[in-house]
Amino acid sequence: MKAARPAAVYVPSIGVAAPLMELGLDHGGAIENPPLNPPNLAGWYRYGPVPGQRGAAVITGHLDTRTGPAVFARLREVRKGDQIQVLRADRSVAVFLVDKIEHTLKSSFPARKVYGRLTYPGLRLVTCGGAFDAGSGSYRENTIVYAHLAAPYYPGRRS
Repeated sequence: MKAARPAAVYVPSIGVAAPLMELGLDHGGAIENPPLNPPNLAGWYRYGPVPGQRGAAVITGHLDTRTGPAVFARLREVRKGDQIQVLRADRSVAVFLVDKIEHTLKSSFPARKVYGRLTYPGLRLVTCGGAFDAGSGSYRENTIVYAHLAAPYYPGRRS
């Protein structure tokens, strides 16, 4: 697929339909988090591949906010074979199929698996998970969904 900025992400199996914002790096060199409000907002890491192009595109979102569930509250319920759709600015849709779901401690986050080079168009959805650590103010784990591009879809084009 040609490059086109992602605008929204859909995960029908868990009811996600969320707009996307661009994310960069924070002062510590880690990927930024989208703001807690609105809770239905997810973010695409703009220094990585665009969803639908070769490489590992990364989308992150919160599990919850101080007042309730957020965009990826049910991400742990995604299953192998589920579909993820990314609507792009050119109105094309990158359709991905889930390969696996992983739960890892934040202290052993698999950065190479998440951000590493791929020979195919891939997608990673990332959120927090596990037990909440009140001392640090964050969750101890991450939930990571790994997916591959199944097909591009171009509304209005004939096959």
